[in-house]
Amino acid sequence: MIAFEDTGLSQELLDAVKNLGFENPTPIQEKAIPQLLSSSQDLLAFAQTGTGKTGAFGLPVVQLTDVSNKIPQTLILCPTRELCLQITGDLKDFSKFVKGISVVAVYGGASIDQQIKALKKGPQIVVGTPGRVKDLIKRKRLDLSNVNRVVLDEADEMLSMGFKDDLDTILGKTLDTRQTVLFSATMSKVMEKVTKQYLDDPVKIAVAKTNLAAENVKHFYYQVQARDKYELLKRLADINPDIYGIVFCRTRRETREIANKLMHDGYNADAIHGDLSQAQRDEVMGRFRKRHLQILVATDVAARGLDVDDLTHVINYHLPDDDEVYVHRSGRTGRAGKSGISIAIIHTRERNKLRDIERKSGIKFRENQAPEGKDVCRKQLFALIDKIKNVEVDESQIEPFLPDIYQKLESLNREELIQHFVSAEFNRFLAYYKDARDLNIMKRDRKSPRERRKNSFTRLFVNVGFKNGLNPHRLIGVINESLDSSSAEIGKIEIMKNFAFFEIEDEAADALIKAMDGKVFEGVSLKPEVSKGSPGGGGRGSRGRGRSRDNFKGRSGGRKKFSGKNKKKGKKKFR
Repeated sequence: MIAFEDTGLSQELLDAVKNLGFENPTPIQEKAIPQLLSSSQDLLAFAQTGTGKTGAFGLPVVQLTDVSNKIPQTLILCPTRELCLQITGDLKDFSKFVKGISVVAVYGGASIDQQIKALKKGPQIVVGTPGRVKDLIKRKRLDLSNVNRVVLDEADEMLSMGFKDDLDTILGKTLDTRQTVLFSATMSKVMEKVTKQYLDDPVKIAVAKTNLAAENVKHFYYQVQARDKYELLKRLADINPDIYGIVFCRTRRETREIANKLMHDGYNADAIHGDLSQAQRDEVMGRFRKRHLQILVATDVAARGLDVDDLTHVINYHLPDDDEVYVHRSGRTGRAGKSGISIAIIHTRERNKLRDIERKSGIKFRENQAPEGKDVCRKQLFALIDKIKNVEVDESQIEPFLPDIYQKLESLNREELIQHFVSAEFNRFLAYYKDARDLNIMKRDRKSPRERRKNSFTRLFVNVGFKNGLNPHRLIGVINESLDSSSAEIGKIEIMKNFAFFEIEDEAADALIKAMDGKVFEGVSLKPEVSKGSPGGGGRGSRGRGRSRDNFKGRSGGRKKFSGKNKKKGKKKFR
């Protein structure tokens, strides 16, 4: 491992790094800093959150800035306000000993007038979210004509949030000779396409997919029925009284619902999601960083920019669709040499997805049994006793009250006093778990959903197909988004040129048709309806004659296997 002195950084930056307490560069910093300082060639870097990527591009950006020229020279784009503010704060820390440098953050949810005033002062580095940057360009308040370096941080997330057109517009306002630096946690097919569009013969840098602290993280999964997920979440919080963690949910609505339930049930929790105002987000984030909150319920997007080193737990209320996102989430715990726990709460339809994560990441999950009521009570009771035993006693404060207290309690002996104390503090908790049922799925219930619920599907038709960019993965995403859940079972999927068929469990069919109706997919208003024909022929199925079709037998979030391609007819078959 090299030292920061060997990377080519100036003395001012070395002093700043030392002042921040860093001794050696991380692997991504070790590779990226010398490259960016010595070459204007485009750079493509893959690194997870927690690997020091802000320093990897931020330190060179500061050093390469011409402080005598009061115009924007570097533009850094990122997906969220939180990440924008975090990067800006880091750059200001890096440039602490560099005179004349200015960094400005521009993002939605805050006064644009204040940001315009800041831009008039001539910052050399602008950090922003795509939407606000594009708005400022339209208002002619942000001139990028002299920007010779663009950094796209969390590029994969910006694309998944639909910022592709904004990025095209923004980059079109910069110099053709600019250097483009792209950082991403994952490399999807969309990312490959965008890389070819935005970057010119880039140098590629990659570090291990797993977070640097991954060796300190233990991975567990609990398998319960979908309806029991929330009950298990509460038990996990109860059996870990000192929990300080993030619960990841799939959608904003689910995030709100889970957080509201936890708060209603007396847990020290709150939510962070895209529907909150900037002031609300800042307030929740501030309380969580100060540990005034124990549990933060969040979506992946909202959690971007939340950099906390001492999380004890990361809990996946739903496994993410992208396997690498799990690695990204789990890397938020076990940092700074501390141990951490990453938990996946799964139901029977998610076992294949769990195995996919193991296979692709090298992570090994260990199955845990859902805590029983008596185990939770024992843990909570002993935690309470330890708290009482270790509490600091200020005799000067309680001395005036002690004689009366002793007199009131003199009829109780030691054992009775303890019994009364425990009962007063713990009766409600004991009553709640007195008849707690076993949440664990019995072995007989672990048969595949197809075996247990044969012929319990409704076959639906939808008016988009592969011509519209539909594939099984995207269709599953539309279904999950429409139902605001991934708990509904999905059966066979058939995708034709202009339309598609899929199976959904009977009890979810009506709700899905209602929720999906009118949703827009690639410019087409969706019109789902029950298919009258049998799979593969008859009814609407007859309209697929001679057309390419995808066969996909799977479940929401299950494993998808691509089994081959018919080169002659261009057919793809999923199963």
